[in-house]
Amino acid sequence: MLEPRPLAELKPAERERLLARSSLDVESVKAQVGEILRKVKEKGDAALVEYTALFDKVDLKLGEIRVAQDEVRTAYDSISDKLISALRAMAKSLEVYHRAQMPKSTAPVQTQEGVSLRDLWRPIGSVGAYATRGLPSTALMAVVPGKVAGVGKLVACTAPGGNGRVEPAVLAALDLGGVNEIYRVGGAQAIAAMAYGTETVPRVEKIVGPGNVYVTAAKLLVQGLVGTDLPAGPSEVVVVADGTADPSIVALDLLSQLEHGKISASESHAALVTTSKYLAWRVAERLRELLSAGEDESVAGKALSENALILTCGDIEEAVAFVNEYAPEHLEVIAHDPEPILAEVRNAGSVFVGPYSPVAAGDYATGANHVLPTGGAARFASGLSVYDYLKRITVQEVTRRGLAEMLDTVTALAEAEGLPRHAEAVRARVR
Repeated sequence: MLEPRPLAELKPAERERLLARSSLDVESVKAQVGEILRKVKEKGDAALVEYTALFDKVDLKLGEIRVAQDEVRTAYDSISDKLISALRAMAKSLEVYHRAQMPKSTAPVQTQEGVSLRDLWRPIGSVGAYATRGLPSTALMAVVPGKVAGVGKLVACTAPGGNGRVEPAVLAALDLGGVNEIYRVGGAQAIAAMAYGTETVPRVEKIVGPGNVYVTAAKLLVQGLVGTDLPAGPSEVVVVADGTADPSIVALDLLSQLEHGKISASESHAALVTTSKYLAWRVAERLRELLSAGEDESVAGKALSENALILTCGDIEEAVAFVNEYAPEHLEVIAHDPEPILAEVRNAGSVFVGPYSPVAAGDYATGANHVLPTGGAARFASGLSVYDYLKRITVQEVTRRGLAEMLDTVTALAEAEGLPRHAEAVRARVR
């Protein structure tokens, strides 16, 4: 069972293993995914039908790839009013927050005499969202920012269930999120369809939304042909706490994150880093109590033994240094004075401050996006936002006097790089 350990006593190999966690082994499936991409590109809808039968065990007909509006409407009748209300509330919070993220075109900036620069923001013309079966909340996360950004064509692909129907809750979520068209196709073949286009599925300019290792590999392989968001891997949380934290709350937050790994214990990671040895041992005890009272003891116990840590440290500075090195997807800060800690955090996908800010609230209700960088990618990447559905255009305007002022600069650099026509293009205007 999990026991507290001093952070300073982690061996170099252990620390290295921690930093290399949650990596999806896309290399192992690249050849298979490459073949799927090739076949969809060549055979279009016929390949989608073939792969849906192979992977989803669904006998899909050519005319059934696009989900009819009647099926979207009846999806609402198949789920509870309580769930519909929850999805509506979540969509509203997402819209409010993501609307606040929308950037404004910048006022002109004069970089030198007679030279004026400004930026324009424009929505991407078409975006395809991948919606994982069983996760209506993530479907909303993937499409609402696109709706807010003003994407002209917002489509989605999601795998059908055994009956050939798309899960009603996911359909409702995509509809509430403003999707124009929905297609019942999943896996790498869905990414191929949106990247290349088929007789039914339109080619899009960018693909967003997390998926399994096959989906991730497909997105990496089509990157450049279309835009893609950051590939998201297994989920993770780090809790930084002092002695004021409630051990039961911390234990529940660790277990709730490991709950993502019900299929495979290796799919999620959780860690507590604390300055309080008392808290560390009480959390360990509480975890044992929760497991013994629950029905998923074997799964959660395996996850705790393989992918969970309770680490003690001498001071908060040591804890924050570890956080910045680990770069967690989710970071909880539960301390008497959290602001100095937050001020030093450099690498994290999303930070939850205070005892009443669990990751679960962000997963479903706060309005922030829960599609976040994992596996240490928070060192260089951010979570999904309206910026993923926008592009920035730089506008440059130069007067004759401004061009004359930069003639010497352009000429010197153009000649140094062996591009005399560049210099002549400027010289001819000011001659």
